[in-house]
Amino acid sequence: MIRAGIVGASGLAGGELIRLVLQHPELELTYLGGNSSVGRRPAQLHPGLRLDFGLTVEAVDANRIAETCDVVFLSTPAPVSARLAAELADRVACVIDLSGAFRIRTPELHQRWYPKVPRTTELADRFVYGVPELIGESLENAALISVPGCYATALTLGLAPLTLGLGLPLKTVVVDGKSGSSGGGLQMRVPDLHPLRSGAIAPYAPTGHRHAAEVSDFLERGKAGEVGSLSMSAYGVGHVRGLMTSAYVFTDAEVTERELQRAYSRFYKGHRFVRVRRHTETLIPVPDPQAVIGSNYCDVTVLHDPEGERIVVLSALDNLLKGASGQAVQALNRRFALPEETGLTMQPVMPT
Repeated sequence: MIRAGIVGASGLAGGELIRLVLQHPELELTYLGGNSSVGRRPAQLHPGLRLDFGLTVEAVDANRIAETCDVVFLSTPAPVSARLAAELADRVACVIDLSGAFRIRTPELHQRWYPKVPRTTELADRFVYGVPELIGESLENAALISVPGCYATALTLGLAPLTLGLGLPLKTVVVDGKSGSSGGGLQMRVPDLHPLRSGAIAPYAPTGHRHAAEVSDFLERGKAGEVGSLSMSAYGVGHVRGLMTSAYVFTDAEVTERELQRAYSRFYKGHRFVRVRRHTETLIPVPDPQAVIGSNYCDVTVLHDPEGERIVVLSALDNLLKGASGQAVQALNRRFALPEETGLTMQPVMPT
């Protein structure tokens, strides 16, 4: 059994990690770390977890983690993750960070979007950007893994067949992103209170989002074709879980919708967790976040708009699973040479 620890056990992603680790046939949960929740049992923090498996949340201690864990998930704020990763690197076989501390490799870009997250370039360069479908081989034996952001996961999976697959030069990419309230975690913020959030479409980042910078950085480092500019507007909606990105892609390359659909199907053939969909194939138009809730799937649709001279890519996922904890476990599976779907075979729950 692979001994797994979770730091940040009281958060939403931390709770999902506990659930996934407990049902994983190759993992043994050996450590829970936190700050404000020290001494509390998981069932006290997450009402759905009623199993008593003998662990309570401990004060975070690098020595204790190194003694009890083969892999540790850091479901912590970015400044905390940066500090803990520095302490645990080379002491734990694998550190998987769910924060933004190491997602953006370029120092100047990191400083712009994460000015309060100091880190060394040497440590940042050692992290692997954990999108299993796109860099699977790099995850094998990786000691440090940075799990992409939820929006960034939807965007990279949506755009990869155009860049990595077809090699199209993308002149301009404009993204509209909508996310449920769980994307903001459990921080108590007035705009997230139910009387204000329910039924709302709130433009909380209308002119820029760090996940767009993260995607641009990844595509440029991966030499995934030319991307002139990528910008994003993000909106909070009344859902609790799930997000959707609509990417409007402008390119000078000539391509038909048939070519696009074939390219997407070919690119994700054999990748279980990316479902290439036709927009009208079900009772509801897809992708739709409610069709993936509770699962590790990302649904992707590509369309060609000849009137607008653009390609439209729609992506939907559960931000707490494929956008966070599920993808972290998927990356762990690749790291430890397990089948990628191990512990992640749950199907979506619908309606929600």
